[in-house]
Amino acid sequence: MLKQVRQDHAAQERILARGLREVAAELRLVDAADLVAFICTGKFGNLRSLVNAATEMYFMPGMMSFRNSGNVTLGWTGEPSIALDMTFRHPAVEVHFQLVLESRQAGVEIEYISFSHKSTGPRENTQRLEAAIANARFRMPGDVRLHAGPGAEAN
Repeated sequence: MLKQVRQDHAAQERILARGLREVAAELRLVDAADLVAFICTGKFGNLRSLVNAATEMYFMPGMMSFRNSGNVTLGWTGEPSIALDMTFRHPAVEVHFQLVLESRQAGVEIEYISFSHKSTGPRENTQRLEAAIANARFRMPGDVRLHAGPGAEAN
């Protein structure tokens, strides 16, 4: 049972990361030094403005939000890793996670996930998360990802 839960958790993180791909790309356009400075000096209002600008292009209002905290991993060598604490709120699911931005990639780490209705199991929950993310995103003309069905890879 534990192995199945881990597999479903990893699948849920992949689904969330795929849904946030464009948001992460927008945020990675911001100079990393600025993001680091905002976190280290507690200028979370500035960071919130940047995150809101990135999310409002892809998600309906109120679905994705910055939780006014984050952290930076920065050593003497190498590139910084910037983690922004975020929440995805949809009537079917609420997810607290970190959006992790690095020089060449981005990812998500789910901290907490809660579904509004009891399900038959983790796989159903994973499908519900995928449907909620698709439902929360703005639909662009020609956006085939939203019509490809559950489990489809985004291009």
